[in-house]
Order: sequence, then structure tokens, then C-alpha cells
Amino acid sequence: MSLSRDTLRGWGFTAPALIWTLAFFVVPFLVMAAMSLATLEGRTLVWGLHADNYRELLEKRYLWRAVVVSLQITLTVTAVSVALAYPLAWIIAFRVPKRWQRLALLLAILPFWTSYVVRSYAWLTVLSKEGVVNQVLLSLHLIAEPITLANTRFATVTGFVHFFTMLLTLTIFANLIQLPPNYRRAAMDLGASAFQTFRHVVLPLTLPGIVTGAFLTFVLCIGDYITPQILGGNTELTVPQVIMVQLGRRADFPLAAALAIVLMGLVTLAYLACARWLRLDRI
Repeated sequence: MSLSRDTLRGWGFTAPALIWTLAFFVVPFLVMAAMSLATLEGRTLVWGLHADNYRELLEKRYLWRAVVVSLQITLTVTAVSVALAYPLAWIIAFRVPKRWQRLALLLAILPFWTSYVVRSYAWLTVLSKEGVVNQVLLSLHLIAEPITLANTRFATVTGFVHFFTMLLTLTIFANLIQLPPNYRRAAMDLGASAFQTFRHVVLPLTLPGIVTGAFLTFVLCIGDYITPQILGGNTELTVPQVIMVQLGRRADFPLAAALAIVLMGLVTLAYLACARWLRLDRI
């Protein structure tokens, strides 16, 4: 009776989360997957098991190009953000006095306090031909006339990196402060150089924080619509932008659903790649 009561109590605690997940993730995903196999005849949605939408994705260059552009931007943002975040997290963890670490972390999370749209438009203003960057370069006589920075891939990557560097800094910092200082001292006592200590001791132990932050960056970046739309304009379309075009202009829900499935497939592949490092595949 006690076991049965505990079991019922456990189901009672988990049931709200399970129902929520079922209603707002599993069911919508199944509907979207079924819709990706449907076809659009005129303005009539015809349900069925057709691969026409996925075939169209491979045949039409602009659709396949959107997938490639999304991957290129996402991988670039992830790599640059990790390269910038790790030294910043290291400085906060080991170079900033403990009494100032909270202030340093507070400054690091300030971008999270600003609206996502506001940050994007702020970068658009900074990178415009009349913006701060061009004005500084002109005043230093490094350029003769304003250069085009806004509405480019560079602008999109810059806006993303500004946000995700701070996110990665927090995840890496959380790992660094848990690293016992005796590990580094022991390695150096055994004759290891500072670089060897970092490579063989610090980096492997902080890799979970790096991979976790990189995966979050990948997921949030590849599915983002606002930043590429504002900063990148329509010079290069990403998958979320193409999905919005299919929904808003053509009302082609099956093709949009197929693109969304492809996007989720890319995220799943990224998870499987990270699972080995995070050891989630053993759980």
C-alpha cells in the first residue's frame, strides 16, 4: 500500500509536466511532421504521405542555400563566442578578486536585461554608414568613405556574438570556479608548463561547460529570426526567414513544416554530437 501510495504521489507530481509537454510539444510536433508530408493544391491542404516538400528543398537552390547559410552563421558564431568567452570567464574566475566577482558577473549579464529587438536595432545603428564604427574609422583616416557593415553577414554575426559571448561566459565560469586549485598546483609541481597544465588539466575538466554553452548557442542561434532579419536584411536568407516567407507570403504550410523539421534535425544532430562529451548518451 505504501509503495502504491508513493507511486501515485510521484505520478501526481510529474503529471502536470508530462501533460504540458504532451500538449505543447509532442502533439504540435506530430502535427507539424504530418503537415510536412502533405501537399498544397492551390489553397487547399491535401493530407497524405508525400515527400514532395523535402524533394523541393533539395531541388530549389534558395531553400538549400538557406540551410547552408544558417549552418555557416551558427558555426561561426559558436566558434567566435567560445574563443571570446573562455578568456573572459578565466579572468573573472582567477584574476578578478572575489569581492569584485559579483560585480563582474553583473556586468556580464547586462545584455540580458535589454530587449532582443532593441539590441539588434542598436547594433544596426552602430554599424550603419553614419554609425559609430564608420565615424571612428573616418576620423582616424583609415577609410576614405563609409563602408557597408549593416545588412551583411558580418552584422548578423556581430549581433549574435555580443549576446552569446555573455551566455557562454556564465556556463564556462560555473565550471572554472568548481575546479580545485590543487589540480593546477600539482601539475606544475610535476613539471608541467602553464600551457601543458591548461591543455591536460584545466581544459578537459571545463569541457562540459564549454560544450553545454556551445550547444545552447547553436540551438538559439540557428532558430533565431529577429537578428538575421534586422541586421542581415534580406541579403542572405536563413532557414527561419525562409519559413516566415513561406507562411506570410505564400501560405505554404507544408513546405514551412518541412523546413522546420529539417531545422529540428540539425539541432538533434548537434545534440548527438555533444552527448558524447556531456555523457548524456549513457544516462
